[in-house]
Amino acid sequence: MSHTAVTVTPSTRTKAIVLVSGGLDSATTLAIANHQGYDLYALSFQYGQRHAVELEFAGKVIKAQAGVIEHRIATIDLGLFGGSALTDLDIHVPKNQEIGTIGHIPITYVPARNTVFLSYALAYAEVIGAHDIFIGVNAVDYSGYPDCRPAFIEAFQTLANLATKAGVEQSNFHIHAPLIQKTKSEIIQLGLQLGVNYANTLSCYDPLPDGIACGTCDSCTLRLQGFNDAGISDPALYHHHHHHHHLT
Repeated sequence: MSHTAVTVTPSTRTKAIVLVSGGLDSATTLAIANHQGYDLYALSFQYGQRHAVELEFAGKVIKAQAGVIEHRIATIDLGLFGGSALTDLDIHVPKNQEIGTIGHIPITYVPARNTVFLSYALAYAEVIGAHDIFIGVNAVDYSGYPDCRPAFIEAFQTLANLATKAGVEQSNFHIHAPLIQKTKSEIIQLGLQLGVNYANTLSCYDPLPDGIACGTCDSCTLRLQGFNDAGISDPALYHHHHHHHHLT
């Protein structure tokens, strides 16, 4: 399944590449890009991640979103190098951590991941004549990932305009990171306004094979806290039914 073409007639709207993982942030980013009037070309990655079941959720997110012309899934092998709990099954995903207490870059950081993802998006953009790439990175609520910072996004945009024929000839690639300064709660509230169904999303780093979230990894904890802060119940399915998962 290298790509599934969605049979939609392309319109005259401006094209944008949107990175879609199947998670909450990318589903919201996809809705934002649609709301801004772009024709959406969705790009997902089978990169050797332990939570590859997320790609089934990416498919659901894309089916539910108006404005998507095409969805491609790139198969790459970051597991070749490992170095992350997400790509090396011998490294355990941390559980039950207190959010905000982690001062170092977490073991769930995947070396160079967003650089690789954006490079693929850049190739896709150049081929279809798009100048806009959307990525759902977020620098506010805990992660500590270096490739989620504004400075990285700006640097990649500079690179995009140096590295490509389209960039040299027109120099107008834009990397959009609309969630970069938003809290998880703000992201959820915005997504709900834009009609995102978060039941279609999976944020967990270590889900069960059927896509039920663990409820205790950093990503689950952050997501659940975001829904709690927003005063909304998370529609996703969780394995550990702790009291804080559902509002009382």
